Amino acid sequence: MSTYVYGITAASHPAPPEGMGGVGDPARPVRVLEAGELSAVVSDAPEGLRPKRRDLLAHQTVLSEAGAAGVILPMRFGSVAPDDDTVASVLVERADHYKERLRTLDGKVEYNVKATHDEEAVLHRVMSENPEIRATTEANRQAGGGSYDQRLKLGEMVVAAVKAREAEDAADVRHTLESAADAVSAGPDSSGWLANVSFLVERDGAATFLAAVEQLRKSHPHLDLRVNGPLPPYSFVDPGPAEPAGSALGGDLVEE
Repeated sequence: MSTYVYGITAASHPAPPEGMGGVGDPARPVRVLEAGELSAVVSDAPEGLRPKRRDLLAHQTVLSEAGAAGVILPMRFGSVAPDDDTVASVLVERADHYKERLRTLDGKVEYNVKATHDEEAVLHRVMSENPEIRATTEANRQAGGGSYDQRLKLGEMVVAAVKAREAEDAADVRHTLESAADAVSAGPDSSGWLANVSFLVERDGAATFLAAVEQLRKSHPHLDLRVNGPLPPYSFVDPGPAEPAGSALGGDLVEE
């Protein structure tokens, strides 16, 4: 039977509530697997597991319950090992790395910030900041809309200016918020976002971080900011030495 791994804790960490269910239908009982000074919060892995809402929520609930008692290194949804022995052996082999991560992440949470442009607002800003675009727009207007080539040129100018603004705003998002965080992790590139960044934040300092987000909103009204958190620090559980990313305990297996 394959073993589903929710997270890694110190062996002294309190066990999850008795009778807690995890992923699967019916829900597989959650248990603790100890190996030396570390433990893994696990359950049997159901066959054909897919990222359905019920199982995603079950994964998150187990982590929330276990994390309420202290620091836990969260594995992403879909972290499966061949069996309990494999999990135990990895815990022993990577013990120094996981203990260092537990110390580093103690008392910290993750906030993920995604940014997009408000299309109308950014076009207005680009127009106001770029005299050449304004002049070309006015010339086309006076020419009854301008020729095809003139309209094409204007469109290319606007696209280039918006692209430049995207790069500048992405840098502003990171620069503004990283001062209120302990660490930063860039998310995967996506055509849907101009910025996708995770920030490691002291749990007790979350108000300061969120205040920085609000200040960013005020200073950049052409940005739409989506903040998700507090989360377990998924983006900051990096693979241990000689442990390839994507392995059973690598911490970056299946994107939620």
